[in-house]
Amino acid sequence: MGLDQIIANCKKNCPKAQEELYVLFAKKLFGVCLKYSKSYSDAQDNLHDGFILILDKINQFSNKGSFEGWAKRVMINNALQKFKDVRFLNIVDTDLAEEEITIDDEPIALETLLKMVQELPDQYRLVFSLYVLDGYSHKEIAEILKITTGTTKSNLARARMILREKINSYTGNTTRTKYNAR
Repeated sequence: MGLDQIIANCKKNCPKAQEELYVLFAKKLFGVCLKYSKSYSDAQDNLHDGFILILDKINQFSNKGSFEGWAKRVMINNALQKFKDVRFLNIVDTDLAEEEITIDDEPIALETLLKMVQELPDQYRLVFSLYVLDGYSHKEIAEILKITTGTTKSNLARARMILREKINSYTGNTTRTKYNAR
């Protein structure tokens, strides 16, 4: 059964199609959940809740554009809802330079980097994930989180600073790590 048929059957509340949709997208969408969660178990909860939401709202998918992109946005929005009470320090104006993040020849496993991102304070992790990992602009992030673009830039700079310190500590590097994540 093709994806279009699976989606059509999900819109008719067919349990077999819902299961097939889950099997097709759970792994990719779990990766999205990991970026916005504090832990593996939180990511599992977000995946579960997000899939319920996807199946609940599947009639809103108009078959225009990518279903995966639509499902990813639903997952991100679901994960962000859990942080609606996170308090951001509003910055009126900021001259913070945008540091780029590159890790040159550092032996760090992806799981280790992901754990470092998950350990960031909520507001820094959310902005970092939206900007660096999912490619949202500062303007889009400001709209999503209902904060100013200066605040998004400030939180991103602080997230990068914390990650730099964590990477340096992990690798035993006492010199400044060159960053270039985008």
